[in-house]
Amino acid sequence: QVQVAESGGGLVQAGGSLRLSCAVSGGTVSRFVMGWFRQTPGNEREFVATLSRDGENSYYGDFVKGRFTISRDNAKNMAYLQMNNLKPEDTAVYYCAAEDKWGQGTQVTVSS
Repeated sequence: QVQVAESGGGLVQAGGSLRLSCAVSGGTVSRFVMGWFRQTPGNEREFVATLSRDGENSYYGDFVKGRFTISRDNAKNMAYLQMNNLKPEDTAVYYCAAEDKWGQGTQVTVSS
């Protein structure tokens, strides 16, 4: 059974960086479309980034504007979301998805 677990969230000042990690177990990360989403209280989950199975194509939400990078390490069976130039409006719970398998989320808080 495929399981996904996020880590790496925390508190950071505006303009700072964080790297979120996504550990995939029970399956091979290279066989999944990997995605990152985020959610704030009272709002729907929002698309952040996705990476194709072959790792060649990535897509981002409009708000990213070149600040985030999705990647994966096949040897470690991990996916990542590098977030730079963070803004207070990036504060949310961030979720990793291996296609239809979701983690529990990791909180990212950006202070102004």
